[in-house]
Amino acid sequence: MSPPVDAVEPLPDEWLVVVDPQAIFADPATSAWGSPMWAETMPRIATLAAAFGPERTIVTHFVADPSLGGSWLPYYETWPFALVPDDHPLYAVVPGLAGVADRVISAGTFGKWPVLREVVGDDAQLMLTGVSTDCCVLSTALPAADAGATVRVAAAGCAGSTVENHERALAAMALYGPQITIV
Repeated sequence: MSPPVDAVEPLPDEWLVVVDPQAIFADPATSAWGSPMWAETMPRIATLAAAFGPERTIVTHFVADPSLGGSWLPYYETWPFALVPDDHPLYAVVPGLAGVADRVISAGTFGKWPVLREVVGDDAQLMLTGVSTDCCVLSTALPAADAGATVRVAAAGCAGSTVENHERALAAMALYGPQITIV
């Protein structure tokens, strides 16, 4: 059982990064990428965003980018429903989290570190939340820590593709302590 997010205090100069809180990931009935954990997780993310404030919160936004080529070609052959324009309702930030951040940054990859780094700098302190723990959160945490960022992952503020995959991803990220800590 994860500690409640209201027990997690922002550190000085820490950024809250809400990874991909979008309709496409929010409801399994909406898309095959929807997390069954999202409904219980979204209010926790809102609590964290309120604690950090919009000026220290960044929302990331996944968008399809088939021009990436390579392994992305068979990926989009497997998931063709995701090949919609960036402004399609599937890619909209969920209403409960729209406006929680002063900055929304988009990327066509799972990991958001390259675009985050441009905003937060190399030695940033990050608190990660979002969806899915076992894909975009994990893919953001590992390269950020490897590049020198200090990463905390709010376990109760993350939603996985399944509960089991969520727990596996948290366990994998915990292996990177003290660069990544699970709170």
